[in-house]
Amino acid sequence: MSKTGKVFSWLGGVVMVVAVALVVLIATFDWNRLKPAINEKVSAELQRPFAIRGDLGVAWTRNKDEGGWRAWVPWPHIHAEDIVLGNPAAIPGEHMVTLQRVDASIAPLALLGKQLSIPRIWLKQPNARLQRLANGENNWTFHLANSDSDPQAAASDWSVNIHDIVFDRGQLDYKDAVLKADFRAQIDPLGKPLPFSEVTGKKQQGEAVTPDYVFGWKVQGRYNGEPLSGSGKIGGMLSLQNAQLPFPLQADVRSGSTRVVVAGTLSDPLKLAGLDVQLKFSGDSLGNLYPLTGVLLPNTPPYATDGHLTAKLHDKGGAVYQYQNFAGKIGDSDIHGDLRYVASKPRPKLTGEVVSKQLRFADLAPLIGADTNAEKANRGEKTRQPSDRVLPVERFDSNSWDVMDADVRFSARRIEHGNSLPLSDLSTHLKLDNGVLLMDPLRFGVAGGNLNSTVRLDGSKKPMQGRVDMHARKFQLKQLLPNVESMKRSLGELNGDAKLRGSGNSVAALLGSSSGDLRLLINDGVISRSLMEILGLNVGNYLVAQIFGDDEVGINCAAADVEVRNGVAAPRLFVFDTENAIINITGNANFASERMDLSINPESKGMRVLTLRSPLYVRGTFKNPDAGVKPGPLIARGAAAVALGVVVAPAAALLALVSPSDGGDENQCGQILRQMKGKNNGAQGAGDNSRQW
Repeated sequence: MSKTGKVFSWLGGVVMVVAVALVVLIATFDWNRLKPAINEKVSAELQRPFAIRGDLGVAWTRNKDEGGWRAWVPWPHIHAEDIVLGNPAAIPGEHMVTLQRVDASIAPLALLGKQLSIPRIWLKQPNARLQRLANGENNWTFHLANSDSDPQAAASDWSVNIHDIVFDRGQLDYKDAVLKADFRAQIDPLGKPLPFSEVTGKKQQGEAVTPDYVFGWKVQGRYNGEPLSGSGKIGGMLSLQNAQLPFPLQADVRSGSTRVVVAGTLSDPLKLAGLDVQLKFSGDSLGNLYPLTGVLLPNTPPYATDGHLTAKLHDKGGAVYQYQNFAGKIGDSDIHGDLRYVASKPRPKLTGEVVSKQLRFADLAPLIGADTNAEKANRGEKTRQPSDRVLPVERFDSNSWDVMDADVRFSARRIEHGNSLPLSDLSTHLKLDNGVLLMDPLRFGVAGGNLNSTVRLDGSKKPMQGRVDMHARKFQLKQLLPNVESMKRSLGELNGDAKLRGSGNSVAALLGSSSGDLRLLINDGVISRSLMEILGLNVGNYLVAQIFGDDEVGINCAAADVEVRNGVAAPRLFVFDTENAIINITGNANFASERMDLSINPESKGMRVLTLRSPLYVRGTFKNPDAGVKPGPLIARGAAAVALGVVVAPAAALLALVSPSDGGDENQCGQILRQMKGKNNGAQGAGDNSRQW
């Protein structure tokens, strides 16, 4: 052998000895000696305690899945036992994460390309405890020690590729002082993967085929102070890592009386990029959804809906949620539509359109607190309507009106109601802007006519400021009172206007402080005891019997012009012109105390003499009114005529409500009001003698 050959042989032998020595060293090295350094380094980087408290080791085994010469390359199989990750200093509790054991294999040849390739990580009994304090601090946000360093200096050519993560059983404990949440979730492998289509009922189409469900989970605890329970399924950790694959999820969760059922996919799950699920939710009141969803909705009867929810969670203007083609019921009313919620700044906004093909009018009662105490109790509300009050006292929660804005149109094509409330349809355009609620228009179809309103409630003011402007036009009396046989022949109409403003956080408070004007005209109607009985007005029944006996009497015109000041309504003019009498009503009604004190003064026409010789009264509360004959004073002859003769402004104002009848001729209210106005003008020319007319 030449000298050169001897040198190369000697060098080869040295390399072989070093390689064997290195293999022996690695194979026999006690990796536990590295634990202190690893624990210290990771703790310093994460700025919280980290420790591998059990055995740390490396075993070298060949990978049978590799082919050819690669199958002879040994792979390092790393295991670590009893791993703990602590909480940051500001969060109480000893540990955030505990793991009984972690196993992972590393592809050695990939290291030559600066890639850390891990085909699979096995986790044994991973447990996590997530916490958020009342001040917003939490233990799942990591502040890395080198996060503020130069990005270019910190950049690395190395890449990490984890193909799959599996575990036998996991547990998640969650405590959140902000959401008042305290629950535990357990996650277990299903044993056998469940195809996505078997859960959702949807056939897979396109290139991105949704992976199977791999894990099942259950949750138990409390959320927002209410009991929380639920179960569901999710995909495997492999699909969780792949941003291109839709991640399957399914859940059926109950919180208090609210139930939420979803089935669909999450896109780019590690970044929570978006949702595409079929969503069903139900409960006692839509108002209960705010703590769960952040969407402010009104109190309602029990509801249930089913629709398609899609979400873009990282849109530039804020996360966008669209609930499309939903259908369901609120109370006994159907609802359909599309809604869009954008988590924009400075406030989120809800837009869309909701339609009801058949609306039960009683289902609107909770919107103003007019439902029964039993229904309030079913929704979990503490407010109760006092037994001696008529006006709803339930408070509007205007304090939360500024949490979001809204622009929603609602329409009801047909309204189901009793015979005493002949409503046909409803439409409104609702806007909520920085705590100010506006319904413009709020329109009801009523008895062949329309009730058009504009309602404005300023919840940004304390107390809330309210304003309403209402216009009733062409209510047909024969449709307004369909159960009155004689009214079916009537061509009469009801027209009216109302403008009120007030302050307070309930209907009772708003009316109790209100000021404004009410005007009403009715022509060509009838009045009788039977009408009062049909309407359930016992006091009216008594008054009609006292004035007219049992006869049915035609109304030429009924006119009312009422001034409301600080919750007290007092008529400037309140007159019934009938076939055989003129009836003048004076006094007042107090909305704050719900008490009234009214006087009814009838005067007979022509030769028909009424037996009643003294004025009548209506006193007491709105809930329990009392009627009777005033003792002592007799009716002053001509009193009603004088009352009509001295009124100027009411007559002129009420003329605006006169509309032609179906026949084209002006109704009797117009003639009477013009006579009143003319007589009054003549009486003004007579100076002081006008009061003697």
